[in-house]
Amino acid sequence: MQKTYIPKKDEIKGKWYLVDAEGKVLGRIATKIACILKGKHRADYTPHLDLKDYVVVINANKIKLTGKKWTDKIYYNHSQYPGGLKEVTAEKLFQKKPTELLRRAVWGMLPHNRLGREIITHLRLFVGTEHRHKAQNPEVIEL
Repeated sequence: MQKTYIPKKDEIKGKWYLVDAEGKVLGRIATKIACILKGKHRADYTPHLDLKDYVVVINANKIKLTGKKWTDKIYYNHSQYPGGLKEVTAEKLFQKKPTELLRRAVWGMLPHNRLGREIITHLRLFVGTEHRHKAQNPEVIEL
């Protein structure tokens, strides 16, 4: 009988990845980033562990949306008070916070529990080509 290898927390070595989002479609790039953050690209993938992979995204303000999603896609927030539903279109959200569209898309593809809340902190989004994680020597990947 073969046994499944489960890595221990102190055995896990995370890597840093650099992604350029310029000209990429929002959903396509978000699925690949979520896959990397969750660790599904690794041979030692374990669903219940944080594999400590980080993703640095540059040019997050240059993503594309297809069709009429700039005006028709609506993001909702609720304050938990009666009548507290707020809605904003993708275009207005992008004007206010250019990286928020990509962050919300990736968050929607991660588990909504303690592990997912920890994993989403490993996503670093930057407007423009400059980022402050050069010391980690991120590996450039083309998505």
